[in-house]
Amino acid sequence: MLLKQQLHNRCRAYLDNNIQNAEAVIADAREAARNETKSSAGDKYETAREMMQQDIDLNNARLLQLRKQMDVLDRIAIDTASDIIIPGSIVTTTSGNYYIAISAGKLVANGQTYYAISIDAPLGMQLKGKKAGDEFIINGKKGTISDVL
Repeated sequence: MLLKQQLHNRCRAYLDNNIQNAEAVIADAREAARNETKSSAGDKYETAREMMQQDIDLNNARLLQLRKQMDVLDRIAIDTASDIIIPGSIVTTTSGNYYIAISAGKLVANGQTYYAISIDAPLGMQLKGKKAGDEFIINGKKGTISDVL
């Protein structure tokens, strides 16, 4: 369970970092919009404000998505063990090691590389419900599940 806790904490740190970045971009864009003064070139002013608003809107959408991922992560019971692949499973395959949680990319724990993937990702959907010894195909390549923790 210690490995699961480490991977879970790294996913949380990934989300926390991305949430802070999105919030900072939104705050900066709002501050820039407040400081933007109307010049004699009115169209330039309006274009700059519109670009800032688009940046705010884009990062608000990103922030919403990150918070949804945090909700998914919060619902994962890391102290639960299962023989079949469910959210929270650590999966060892012939093609790599995976932590089924959120899409957070490459994580390193105990000197091993794991890829944090969502159960809704193409590979996650292929692995969902399978157990050690089962095979899967992703991108035309066959893999075998060695272990499920």
